[in-house]
Amino acid sequence: MKKFLILSTATAGLLAASLMFAAPATSQSVFSPRASAESQALTVDSRGILTMAPLLERVTPAVVSIETSGKKLESRSSSREGPTGQMSPEELLERFFGPGMRGQQSPNSPRSRASIGSGVIVDARKGYIITNHHVVDNAGEIYVKLEDRRELEAKLVGSDPKTDIAVLKVKASGLVDVPFADSRSVKVGDYTIAIGNPFGLGHTVTQGIVSAKGREFRGGSNYEDFVQTDASINPGNSGGALVNSKGELIGINSAIMSRSGGNNGIGFAVPARMAKSVMEQLIENGEVRRGRIGVAIQDITPDLRDAMKLSTSSGALVSSVSDDSPAEKAGLAEGDIIVGFNGDDIMDASDIRNAVGYVQPGQRADITYLRGGKRRTTKIDVEAFKEERESLTAEAAEDIPAMESFSGATLTEIPDDVKPRGGKDGIYVSAVERGSKAYRAGLRKGDIIREVNRDKVTSISDFEQALENKSGPMALTVEKNGNTQFLAVR
Repeated sequence: MKKFLILSTATAGLLAASLMFAAPATSQSVFSPRASAESQALTVDSRGILTMAPLLERVTPAVVSIETSGKKLESRSSSREGPTGQMSPEELLERFFGPGMRGQQSPNSPRSRASIGSGVIVDARKGYIITNHHVVDNAGEIYVKLEDRRELEAKLVGSDPKTDIAVLKVKASGLVDVPFADSRSVKVGDYTIAIGNPFGLGHTVTQGIVSAKGREFRGGSNYEDFVQTDASINPGNSGGALVNSKGELIGINSAIMSRSGGNNGIGFAVPARMAKSVMEQLIENGEVRRGRIGVAIQDITPDLRDAMKLSTSSGALVSSVSDDSPAEKAGLAEGDIIVGFNGDDIMDASDIRNAVGYVQPGQRADITYLRGGKRRTTKIDVEAFKEERESLTAEAAEDIPAMESFSGATLTEIPDDVKPRGGKDGIYVSAVERGSKAYRAGLRKGDIIREVNRDKVTSISDFEQALENKSGPMALTVEKNGNTQFLAVR
C-alpha cells in the first residue's frame, strides 16, 4: 500500500569522488566558467576540497524551522507512537495530507511547542516566508527559528490547502532570502539540494536530481504539478527549500511516496511558480481566487484517439463547453483539443486545470487548440470560479438523530472541480476531524458516499431522507480514490 509522507540519496560521496578523480591536474574541468549549470554548486576551495559550502552559506540562512503552540493544537493523547516516540506512518500520512497532526506534545500541555516543519524566506525586506499549508494548519501561535538562532513570532498571512502552500510574515532585520527560479525551465536531471528541519534536528542538507516533472497523486480538488526529486525529504522537511545549483528556489518540499514510511528516493515539491502565484494572491487578497474558462475536459486515451480519429494523443480534449462562458465566447467547441495555455504546453487534462489556476480571475490569456487537425490561437478571459453547492447544515443535522454517527465530518454536494470515477451522484466528504465518530468509522476527506444501506444517495436531501428514522449500524458504500469500499457507522 502506497503512503505519502515526507524524505535520501547516498550518492553525495560517490559524486564527489567521481568528480575528483575525473578532474585533470589543471584547475579547469567541471569547475571552469564553461562548465554545466549542475556543476556550479560544486567548487574546489582553498583547502583543495570539493564542496558546495559556498552555495549553502548563501542559501541556508533563508531556510527556517517552524514551531507552533496554542490551544488550536490537538491533543496527542489518542495518537499511536512507536517505541522511539516517533509518529506512526499512518499519523505521518495524515500530518502531511489530512487534518489533525501537529507534531509531538504532551496531551496535558495544549500550549507546549511542537517542532513540525520548515519554511523559506522569499522576501527578506518584507519578511515573507513560504511553507506548507499542512505545517501551520490549525496552529495557534507560530514561531520561526533562524539559522543564527533568533526566534521570531510569525503572522499567518494566508493559507491554501488545494496547493498545500501557506505564507507567513515576520518583522526582523538582517534576513536573507532565496530568489525564485523559473520552474518552467527545470529539466529532469537538474541537480537539486533540499534544505530543511527533518525530525526537528535543525538545518539539514541533502542532494539529488530532478527525477520527474508534472507529478500528481492526490487528485480530487487539489492543484498538483509536483517536481519529483530523489533528494532526501524527511518528516519536518515539509515547507523547506528545494534549490538548484545556482541557489535558486525551484520548489517547496512537501511529501514523499513510500510503502513503508521510509525513504524510497521519491520526494515531491510544489513548483516555485505555483508557490509564488499562490503567495502573491494570499498577500494581495488573503485568499486564493481561482478562475475558470468554462470547459469540461478529459485525457485522450489511445482508444479515444482512434475512435474519434484525432490527430494527437497529447492535450486536453474538450468534452463540453458551458453556455455564456469565456470558452464559448472565445469560440471553443466540443471536440477541440487544448494544447497550449498562456505559454504552457498542455499535455493532458490536469495541465490545463493547473495552467488556468495560475491566472487570477479578470485577466486574459492565450489559448491554443486543435480543430480538425489545424492549430488555432486566440485570447480567452479567465473568470472567477463560483463554488456553490449545497451542504448539510447544523440545523438539519440536529433534526436527524442518525447524523450523530457522522459527527466530525463536513458533508457537501460534490464540487464542480472534482471529477470522481463513479460520477457526480453522491455526498462529498470535504473535511473530517481526527478522532471523531466519522473518522473512527473510516471516513476521510475526499471520500464520496454513494449509498446508505444499499440505497443510492444523489444529493444532500437524499442523504437526509436516507438517515431519517434510522437506528443501529448503517452500511455505507463509499468511493475512495476511485475504488469502492463498504463502511459501517453506528
